[in-house]
Amino acid sequence: MSTHIFKLPDLGEGTVSAEIVAWHVKPGEVVAEDQPLVEMSTDKAVVEVPSPVSGRVLTLSGKPGDVVAVGAALATFETETDTVTRSKPVPSAATTVPAPAALAPAAPAAPAPTAASGATPVRASPATRRRALEAGIDLGTLAGSGPGGRIQPQDLSARVGTSAPKAADERSDEIPVIGIRRLIAQRMSEAARSIPHFSYVEEIDITELRALREHLNAQAGKGVASLSYLPFIVAALLKALPRFPQCNAHYDAAREMLLRHRAVHVGIATQTAEGLKVPVVRSAQRLELRALATEIARVTTAARDRSARREELTGSTITVTSLGKLGGIASTPIINLPEVAIIGVNRAAERPMIIAGAVQIRLMMNLSSSFDHRFVDGADAAGLIQSMKELLEHPATIFMSGS
Repeated sequence: MSTHIFKLPDLGEGTVSAEIVAWHVKPGEVVAEDQPLVEMSTDKAVVEVPSPVSGRVLTLSGKPGDVVAVGAALATFETETDTVTRSKPVPSAATTVPAPAALAPAAPAAPAPTAASGATPVRASPATRRRALEAGIDLGTLAGSGPGGRIQPQDLSARVGTSAPKAADERSDEIPVIGIRRLIAQRMSEAARSIPHFSYVEEIDITELRALREHLNAQAGKGVASLSYLPFIVAALLKALPRFPQCNAHYDAAREMLLRHRAVHVGIATQTAEGLKVPVVRSAQRLELRALATEIARVTTAARDRSARREELTGSTITVTSLGKLGGIASTPIINLPEVAIIGVNRAAERPMIIAGAVQIRLMMNLSSSFDHRFVDGADAAGLIQSMKELLEHPATIFMSGS
């Protein structure tokens, strides 16, 4: 028997420390090599760290919410043979960004099955583990549909829907604000405190856009994914932005420098089981409509299933946020630092409108957007949205060169 000390490895991009989000094991448990050990959060990512060896857990350093320095002891194991302390590569994971949303708070993880039991380690996010604990469901009895058998929120939802209802519980739960939720809280507070937001809401008649979308979907070949409204909205933004370059910018507060970007890296605010993330469609101005739609689908799916690389979750120059059918009539989105603009898409609904003196039923949608008023004047903010309105109400013009 020997003792193995596992030290927190560098989690990438020069990380000097990381916050413990949730332990997947506890002292006394027997674990297998590569079994999920702990989830750690840096300022850019949440990473699932695997056990470096097989053996019995002797000690764990820290509790959820504690910050551990790279190189500090994270856990000690009792192993059968002599081992050499080493740091295993850690896969990249999703990054959270500030944006308005109701997110499920992280929670302590349920104990993972041990190597001694012969069971396969359960892979699931802290939020999923908490839901399972509250519902009294053993995650080990579920078949995960995610990568590597990871249990997805929908896998648990299917089981919860068939479980008997629980009696009402009048108690209150104390939820530590750690990990992703702490990071979101910090960035939201910083954005709201440091940016004088200017919000602008405009209604858009997308009746013609609906007809074009339906036509293109009907003409698409078998197996081609249907187009949603989102790629059209992003395409209109890309068409309008060259006239308003100050909206495609970052503010470097440390240098007091405004960086106007020529390439448009569009962030797509995406709700996931871990919280709101903003995967990035890079150099979106180079993509035609179908390619744009495909790339939006790819990066948002990667953000949800945690397969996105770090570089796919950082570096956006302007963000589009949409709640789809839950989008409401209007909203006031919070700008994603260090950007200076965010475009919010609200719900589409049919309404009676007066057209040429007659009442017609039209499909209407609001764009609710926010701008950093230090660098984007009200006239320019309105100009960008009005340009998008013109393009979306006459969608053929989105694809015309020189218009």
